[in-house]
Amino acid sequence: MASSLSSFLLAAAVFLHRHDAATLTTTATQTHLHFYMHDAYTGPNPTATRVVSGHSLLPNSTTTPSSSSPRQFGDIVVLKNALTEAPSASSARVGTAQGFAVRVSEGGVVSDLSMHLVVEAGEHKGGSVTVKGRIDMDAVERESVLIGGKGRFRFARGYMVTKNYDYSLATGGVVEIDLYLQH
Repeated sequence: MASSLSSFLLAAAVFLHRHDAATLTTTATQTHLHFYMHDAYTGPNPTATRVVSGHSLLPNSTTTPSSSSPRQFGDIVVLKNALTEAPSASSARVGTAQGFAVRVSEGGVVSDLSMHLVVEAGEHKGGSVTVKGRIDMDAVERESVLIGGKGRFRFARGYMVTKNYDYSLATGGVVEIDLYLQH
């Protein structure tokens, strides 16, 4: 009995040692993705739309949306925007940005963003990442955390940097996106 227990313990130790060795040799791949997101609030085919108007949710609210203040505290906006290689809307499409933003500031346009970036072309086709963060549209650059991924980006971690390329708060426009991830 002692011999079989010793053999079992030795086999378990060898298994665990091999398992640890495999884990220690795994290295993360670093990837930088760069593209442009086309965000349209107006026109014949909007890609982002306000689905909840925050001003109407506030008790005793006397504010009404106006053309000078198209976004309000409490608004919820849903988006499904094209991602392209270059700033032009006619450039090669590489994916889709899908998600929502909740306006969380009474001054300025600051949102809590939850977005999935789905890659539909190129070597990373089929992969996607999820980002979460505070987006202050008055900031020159905005940084969000990359909280995960799937497909080629399974277990991804990293961050996203966005900046307005050609953007208007009233109509939308083009946002430049850089993703830095480990997977």
